[in-house]
Amino acid sequence: MKLKTYYYNNSIVKAFLYATIFWAFIGFLAGLFVALLLFFPEIPELIFGNNLKNSQGVMGFGRWRMLHTSTAVFAFVGNIIFTGYYYSLQRLLKTRIFSDILSWIHFWGWQIFIISTWITFLLGINTSKEYAEHEWPIDIGVFIIWIIYGINMIGSILKRKIKHLYVSVWFLLGTWVAVGMLHVFNNLELPISLLSFKSYSLYAGVQDALMQWWYGHNAVAFILTTPILGLMYYFVPKASNQPIFSYKLSIIHFWSLIFIYIWAGPHHLMYTSLPNWAQMLGTIFSIMLIAPSWGGMLNGLLTLRGAWDQMKTNPTLKFFVVGITCYGMATFEGPMLATKTLNSIGHFTDWVIAHVHLGTLGWNGFMAFGIMYWLTQKIWNTKLYSISLANIHFWLGVLGIILYIFPMYFGSIIQSIMWKKFNPDGTLAYKNFLDSVLSIIPFYKIRFVGGMIYFLGFVLMIYNIFKTIQQGYSLNNEEFKCDPHYGIKEEMETFHGWLEKKPIQFTILSFIAVAIGGFIEIIPTLVIKSNVPTIHNVKPYKALELEGRDLFVREGCNACHSAQVRPFRDEVVRYGEYSKAGEFVYDHPFLWGSKRTGPDLAREGGKNPNSWHFNHMYNPRSTSPGSIMPRYPWLIYNKLDRSNTEKKMQAMVKLGVPYTLEYIKNVNQDMDRQANNIVYDIYKEYPNLKKEIDKQKKIEKEKFIPLEKREIIALIAYLQRLGTDIKS
Repeated sequence: MKLKTYYYNNSIVKAFLYATIFWAFIGFLAGLFVALLLFFPEIPELIFGNNLKNSQGVMGFGRWRMLHTSTAVFAFVGNIIFTGYYYSLQRLLKTRIFSDILSWIHFWGWQIFIISTWITFLLGINTSKEYAEHEWPIDIGVFIIWIIYGINMIGSILKRKIKHLYVSVWFLLGTWVAVGMLHVFNNLELPISLLSFKSYSLYAGVQDALMQWWYGHNAVAFILTTPILGLMYYFVPKASNQPIFSYKLSIIHFWSLIFIYIWAGPHHLMYTSLPNWAQMLGTIFSIMLIAPSWGGMLNGLLTLRGAWDQMKTNPTLKFFVVGITCYGMATFEGPMLATKTLNSIGHFTDWVIAHVHLGTLGWNGFMAFGIMYWLTQKIWNTKLYSISLANIHFWLGVLGIILYIFPMYFGSIIQSIMWKKFNPDGTLAYKNFLDSVLSIIPFYKIRFVGGMIYFLGFVLMIYNIFKTIQQGYSLNNEEFKCDPHYGIKEEMETFHGWLEKKPIQFTILSFIAVAIGGFIEIIPTLVIKSNVPTIHNVKPYKALELEGRDLFVREGCNACHSAQVRPFRDEVVRYGEYSKAGEFVYDHPFLWGSKRTGPDLAREGGKNPNSWHFNHMYNPRSTSPGSIMPRYPWLIYNKLDRSNTEKKMQAMVKLGVPYTLEYIKNVNQDMDRQANNIVYDIYKEYPNLKKEIDKQKKIEKEKFIPLEKREIIALIAYLQRLGTDIKS
């Protein structure tokens, strides 16, 4: 039979490969900057000097943490996923990608999404929801791009020349339906107007927390895990020239993983105000995750059982081995952290940071590096420029991970011990939260060194790949020959064998598998009132407090401060009454946080005078010597924008917050009244400030902004409100 000639599209693969390298470089630099700020918070002052107040927070820690995580997840890992699948899918299906036009729309759409993320986050435009901080116009754009990507992939599958879908394609389809579902439901939000980027989550409090961590944990599952596993099933056999260890194990691995993973989100909310039944489900399914996760790890490692001798000459395999091993370590550690005992120790500490980076730097990073080394040689038809440089990169990467991860583990144990330790008389041994911060600064410094070493290895990789490309040649349209007659009937031996020939049915079953767990956990929390009992004393935020809350979100303060007191003796003694579900019924979005770099703020209202908050935001080290919190002088000088306050209140009413029409009509008078009271207290407590403000008035004249009209007053109003409903 005469074979017909076709052509693979390599140009789109190269584009995504270049994008991966570029965004990895940017993402790693952002991570290093964030790590540096944790022990050197004065960096923005060194850069801007006296003009820091005019910087509008573009170098604020909260904003850069969002930038780093979003760039690592969507730009670095996202682009390597697309690189790997645009290459492997064409070869697995023996067909050119469905549409070159859709491929380039996907490519440029995804890069525009990442650029828009940088612009909006630097400007403080975000929703505060971890890994999903993008505001509503960007969310819509991402969904459209994701649909285009799906059409292109499924279209390619439908015109394939190979009947059976290989395991990598299963993971692609499972990822596509899961991420689409998670993105839509978690990002349901109400814009205050179609001309504003500002929106509020449709969910409130406990429901919003559950929805966010259903998404947040599964963003790790279905962006950082399942698509990389699909690539593992393709590139590890290719690089080692060995068949996958077990086809049956891959079937069990895929279906059990996508079914179980979706249930595990509530383990991020252990001991919080989330209903106990939801916490318990999260724990049970998290522990069950060990089985499919380690099944996949063993399938990957045992594929190399006959290729260990290649390690000496093939650095790509070294990256794959360590990457898969890190996956196994992270997927053992995750379920352990979901147990109540370890969760009570590790949650809100740097243990979670270590865990995430074990996965990102070890699993995602090393798998990506291995794929990039292998693909570069294949696409440019050449050998690697320098095996020695690749080996140096490998060992620098391993050393960097060790120096990054283990200081965080040690520091987290010290944090937890110091938070929980009591004196014999029943008082806290370390009443000042800052004591625990100061004790782990040496570990932050070691972590930064580890990050630098890891980054240095990556820079060597860029050079190595650049030189490899220079010495090779590539074809944008790579020729291959294949039998054009696809459609010969084969005997259907098993159900799964039949399913592997039916991409539409496969996709539908994948959606059902990932949807079951989410719906069972979320729907009862949304519709059964007893899951979130109301508290009579809890009232909506006043207008000035709501504006202050939005400033809190803008600056990313929830990256360092939690707002959830757990029912532990040490937390109740340190912060106050433990948190109840009914406290958060008007919180759109919830702001419970996931880490305590600073103390919890759930009961902050009334703990410190207004002047303390003023001075603390201007220079935290003036009120808390040794603090690693950055300065926020722009809040002191900026005029509070009230132009959208009424629209915000009206949006809240649509979401069920009981503001009256009369209150909204007189909102400015109410804001003035509350602001004047706060300023009165500040002047009373801090008389010298009034002299400084009067001096400003004389100098600035008509440009002068009264203190009552500035952003800092709104933020103080919000901070002083926190927890006061329960206290009363």
